[in-house]
Amino acid sequence: MTTNRLEAFSDGVLAIIITIMVLDLKVPIGDDLMSLKPYLPKFIYYLFSFIYVGIYWNNHHHLFQAIKRVNGAILWGNLYLLFWLSLLPVSTAWMGENFHSAWPVAFYGFVLLMSSIAFMIIEKVAVKTEGKESIIGKSVSKNIKELSSSIGYILGIVVSFFKPEIGIVIYYLIALIWLIPDRRIEKVIE
Repeated sequence: MTTNRLEAFSDGVLAIIITIMVLDLKVPIGDDLMSLKPYLPKFIYYLFSFIYVGIYWNNHHHLFQAIKRVNGAILWGNLYLLFWLSLLPVSTAWMGENFHSAWPVAFYGFVLLMSSIAFMIIEKVAVKTEGKESIIGKSVSKNIKELSSSIGYILGIVVSFFKPEIGIVIYYLIALIWLIPDRRIEKVIE
């Protein structure tokens, strides 16, 4: 089976995730700039999560440029990724309301960690399916960026129980690392 249906479905789910997150933003009460002040944390965390969804969408697109065949294991791995990403709206909203509290910040980090692990699972299953000498096999052989991100999420989760703001900064830094798309696949395809 080709990747077309999986990619279309995933694109739709990611679009819905963004839509759900933006619907959580409420219209400010008042008509001046100061009316926006109470809503600023929620908007900042919405923007942050929007960027994370964009990062996953971008890297998902690159990943499936290298994957030639989809099987049941890849389909289930993709659903596992979409499950964790679908929790971003609730974790974003909870953290936006309670950004000085340990559990909401730690839960947000946990969702990011599990999304990261799910993405790596898709890569591993694809390499197992297509072989180490395939485009995907050659592309994802070095996953230092992914492993360091996962370690960073774990660190952010732990730190969140002592200083939630530092946990948030760690999550921001990881997002900054991923703003430049994963070029491993492009290098092998070219």
